Amino acid sequence: MRFAVDVGGTFSDLVVEDDEGRFHGFKAPTTPGDPATGVLAAVARAAESFGTDTATLLGRGSVFIHATTRALNAILTGTTAKTAFLTTAGHPDILLFREGGRTDLFDYTRPFPDPYVPRSLTFEVPERIWSDGRVLKLLDTAALDRIIDRLAALEVEAVGVSLLWSIINPAHEIAVGKVLAERLPNVAVTLSHQLNPILREYRRASSTCIDASLKPIMGPYLTDLDARLRGAGFEGRILGVTSQGGVVETGMLAAAPIHAINSGPSLAPLAGRAYARADSGRDTAIVTDSGGTSFDVSFVRRGEIPWTADSWIGPPFRGHLVGFPSVEVKWIGAGGGSIARVDAGGLLAVGPESAGAEPGPACYGRGGTRPTVTDAALALGYLDPGHFLGGRLALDVAAARAAIDRDVAEPLNVTTEDAAAAMLSLATERMVAAIEDITINRGVDPSQAVLVGGGGSAGFTAVAIARRLGCAEVVIPSTGATLSAAGALLSTLSAEFRTLAPQRSDRFDAAAVTTVLADLAARAAAFAAGPGAGSLGHSVRFSVEARYVQQAWDIETELADGAAIDAAGVARLVDAFHRTHEELFAVSDPDSAVEFLTWSARVACRLRPEADDAPALASGTPQPASRRRAYFAGHGWCDAAVRAFGDLAEPVTGPAIVESAFTTVVVPPGATARGSDSGGIVITPGMAR
Repeated sequence: MRFAVDVGGTFSDLVVEDDEGRFHGFKAPTTPGDPATGVLAAVARAAESFGTDTATLLGRGSVFIHATTRALNAILTGTTAKTAFLTTAGHPDILLFREGGRTDLFDYTRPFPDPYVPRSLTFEVPERIWSDGRVLKLLDTAALDRIIDRLAALEVEAVGVSLLWSIINPAHEIAVGKVLAERLPNVAVTLSHQLNPILREYRRASSTCIDASLKPIMGPYLTDLDARLRGAGFEGRILGVTSQGGVVETGMLAAAPIHAINSGPSLAPLAGRAYARADSGRDTAIVTDSGGTSFDVSFVRRGEIPWTADSWIGPPFRGHLVGFPSVEVKWIGAGGGSIARVDAGGLLAVGPESAGAEPGPACYGRGGTRPTVTDAALALGYLDPGHFLGGRLALDVAAARAAIDRDVAEPLNVTTEDAAAAMLSLATERMVAAIEDITINRGVDPSQAVLVGGGGSAGFTAVAIARRLGCAEVVIPSTGATLSAAGALLSTLSAEFRTLAPQRSDRFDAAAVTTVLADLAARAAAFAAGPGAGSLGHSVRFSVEARYVQQAWDIETELADGAAIDAAGVARLVDAFHRTHEELFAVSDPDSAVEFLTWSARVACRLRPEADDAPALASGTPQPASRRRAYFAGHGWCDAAVRAFGDLAEPVTGPAIVESAFTTVVVPPGATARGSDSGGIVITPGMAR
């Protein structure tokens, strides 16, 4: 038996894989002040469902996989550790200058973004190493001691050390790290050459400081979660989800917590790809994950999980660059908990502010008074007030309607129903805009993809989104309400190893690169034999960051020949780069030399027999078919058929509502829903009248 939990902003999602490989989904409200409590509450609900107690259920488990937004939330809310930045003398503005770019070239009213570490906590270390590794200026140990005295006086909790060209010669950075460990043993330290040995100075320094600032937060959190799971009866292996869409030992994640920033969202594309293939036979999919707080979207093209080298925390150029490639997921503040309001100009707005888990939407009866998307869905008759979360939470229809009337309907002088429908319509438009940003704005036609709707609130808007984009089908997986947690059970134990070794295609040293690749292969093999021991097999993928000479940005290009390269292999690699460049930018320059920089090896160890299949969620007791009054814009109140997931042997034509314990899917007039082989539903959107 295996467990996977995704701690979101509103709910903690748990998926349990039983001994027969069937998935079981559970939800419990997230407890922001103590996330482990919400996790254990979800486990307790699972134990109740299995007819046992928490200790017995956990005792049957072999693996517990954990995804969390705690690292990201700490950065966004400014609650990371007090962090100092040590850099080479003369270069204190690396984090301030960052990488160029503006979202609005002519808006000079917005202040310049603050650096991740303020100048008051930035210290210049007297030392200098050349780009070829020669020492220009020896490390001034006396000056370093004075800096450390200052760090102690300021009571810093973490230190990021990023010295110039430490990726070529790390001697000074190692020496600084040794002194810090001796003199400030309780202060977390991250050395850039160990964490992220890449060429770009800002990215390396940014990742180093972000990682250092998270260590005092994530270390105790992961340790506490581990202890509480052990105390509750779990004796198996505890793994954490990374931004790269894989899992690692929690000890490795605590040692480099920067990899946990996009922990949960990174797994939705993995699960979405599996269900798109299983239920629609398509390899190209728009994968959405709509929860209570955010709407995450990614685009799987020809079966390839999307990756980005430019992962920002916050808006591009104004936020902070993570400096590591990660699964590309775009998110906006739109979900079931998104709050609606009418601004001073009389315009309706929905999100990004969210009611979250506490106090939640007005209909929850937990102190929330402002109208949310969930309140709108309830007012329109889409939600069964007595069957929400499998009947664990009774919804207050009167409270939802009162909140909508006060904050939306009355200011706009419309009916409650029209106000609620407008709220859902505006939320839909924001979601469509996010999808268009990663498809149309990149020259990709979204109508050629299947839309996979994940997340508890996806069913409110999935068909409306598909109609706006022209998608032929919508897939709502049986595990859709817990999509990221299900993705965790489909993921692999993985790691990436990187080495900077610049080469040019017109004077390529194949022997030197083969040595680099051999070292990367050995490190990958050691991982497979160590943390990956007992896996069901592993694979290693080699790639390199490349660019045309004097270009500013790099493109990841895969090495088809693996861990060795010869003259013919160089030619194939150059051709692969040209093809990748043309696919991304619609242009290539075959006559130009190509520069290769950072070489990497990604090792993936399989933890289940079929790491990319689409298991069905085990069905509970189905609700009897019924009918319910529901409101649809342009149609008014309709008599809608109500069906249960797993009970769609015959297609149903809208207006209809398909329910499970954790999600509700709206099938509007003109759309048709049918059951899928994996236990979910496939919807043909049709046309809105």
